[in-house]
Amino acid sequence: MTMQDADEKTSGLPPEAGKVLLHLARATIAGALGLPAELAAVPNWAQRPGATFVTLTGPQGLRGCIGSLQAYRPLGVDLRANALAAAFEDPRFPPMSAEEWSQVEVEVSLLSSLQRMHFDNEESLLQQIQPHQDGLVLSHGVHRGTFLPQVWDELPQPREFLRALKHKAGLPADFWSVNIEVYRYMVEKWREGPTVDRKSDG
Repeated sequence: MTMQDADEKTSGLPPEAGKVLLHLARATIAGALGLPAELAAVPNWAQRPGATFVTLTGPQGLRGCIGSLQAYRPLGVDLRANALAAAFEDPRFPPMSAEEWSQVEVEVSLLSSLQRMHFDNEESLLQQIQPHQDGLVLSHGVHRGTFLPQVWDELPQPREFLRALKHKAGLPADFWSVNIEVYRYMVEKWREGPTVDRKSDG
């Protein structure tokens, strides 16, 4: 996938896009918690289709992560829905509480379109994967899982990355089938903190 491909969903975003999206995600969750929240009007550029992931991180690590793999609704709508789902519907965690919310950091990822990968076997697939750049979607039958590019920070080796992704999809780590489908994508991401992190390589 070229950077031109990755920019399909993110081209034309204004410089303040990251700040706006982070504020929208935080205000949406705060409002649902009954906390003071100022929801500004959604800008025109956020009304075009977009696929987002919202990741919440607390003092103990990951606190919620939910998102969309394909752009099927307006970016602003998608972001707000995924922010609420990450805070209250991630089955790995209890619903967010108002008491802990002030200690949680928000990260927003905006996905490029998915690109199907073509390979003859697992080794062929591994040779094509681009560490620290590709997000992957793996599916086989009813099994499906995805890792954002950010997961490369924890699993920097392609083989271990793929094994963990298969496990997340509900498959054995050493499973292989000619019917496995793999798609890749890139993200532009922003995270709360001293500076806004705006990258295309995840």
